[in-house]
Amino acid sequence: MNKENKKISILIYSLAGGGAERMVSYLLPYLLNKKIEVHLVLMNNTISYKIPKEITIHHLENSKGDENGILKLIKLPLLAYKYATLLKQFDIKYSFSLLTRPSYINILSRLFNKSKFRLVISERSHPSMQYGYDNMQSSINNWLIKVLYPKTDKIICNSQGNADDLQFNYGIPHSLLEVVHNPIDIEKIQAISKLENFFDEEFFNIVTIGRMDVGKNHQLLLKAIVKNSSARLYILGSGVLEEMLKNLAHELKVSDRVFFLGFDSNPFQYLKGADLFAFGSNHEGFPNVLLEAMCCSLPIVSTNCPSGPSEILELKTVNENKIMITDYGVLTPVGDLERFEEAISYCIQHPEFLVSCRVHMMNRIKDFRREPILASYLQHIYQ
Repeated sequence: MNKENKKISILIYSLAGGGAERMVSYLLPYLLNKKIEVHLVLMNNTISYKIPKEITIHHLENSKGDENGILKLIKLPLLAYKYATLLKQFDIKYSFSLLTRPSYINILSRLFNKSKFRLVISERSHPSMQYGYDNMQSSINNWLIKVLYPKTDKIICNSQGNADDLQFNYGIPHSLLEVVHNPIDIEKIQAISKLENFFDEEFFNIVTIGRMDVGKNHQLLLKAIVKNSSARLYILGSGVLEEMLKNLAHELKVSDRVFFLGFDSNPFQYLKGADLFAFGSNHEGFPNVLLEAMCCSLPIVSTNCPSGPSEILELKTVNENKIMITDYGVLTPVGDLERFEEAISYCIQHPEFLVSCRVHMMNRIKDFRREPILASYLQHIYQ
């Protein structure tokens, strides 16, 4: 590590809730404790995490979440120029960005900055799935990834699936790729108490967490409890499909067994009292909610979506025609209602399996301890 100038800039869209944003909230105090001068650069002024007062915050802009896609594309060179100017002004030699658009800006800033700086980005999605639609936005993003990502010094992927996607579908050299899983604050979560007298023990109580959008596929979970009449489903989160999901619950005649709890900054109090965590996502980068469930010793039923679940649950053999049982829960083929129903039924009918899952999870979650993972980030950023 360069002892003369360790200054680092961390570029991210905002610090609203999300896995990348949580990662930054962990990384900032860690870097400060290492006596490193940190500059946090945002493109939106939303900050939902506690930030150490010693952190210098800059705003490249204050864009809105629903900004037009063409406008976002047009603004990339201007934002890259502004970012390059900031790096030069503060003599920053290490630049780290998270999420796709901030990473485009980070890479393009080299066009406007002749001074050498180490450029590292963090890929946290499965790009070929995220941009797998037949529209202009997907085409542009796929082209930008192919052209820009090879110009980095290092790409930190939060799952092996994401790294493989970049290598095999975008031609990114393997030498640029490193895999570092997301960290979790085990001690903080384990200190939280469960919500007493909330769940009815006469039912099998299932919790899920996630934005209500197409990718998370909450519809699968609603349909899966129709035949499992002893199951109740508690949904933590909000999103554009909330009203549609409530209507679907009514149509399926499960409204009395589905509870929409909204967003809660402390989902762990629910996870610790439930019987099962269910996750029906079509695609992911690396789903933190599975780690959170595991940290609460809650068995999991999840789709085996790309990517993350199979790595977290250590799936040994993929079989897309049946449920896949692991030491921590059950994985099912993506979008397969029959198999998802079967997985929930299996968990209801085999309480001894759930007990064994809870035991195994306490060892597995240690692999995602915060400090060693943050140390890996530091190593790859500065090496």
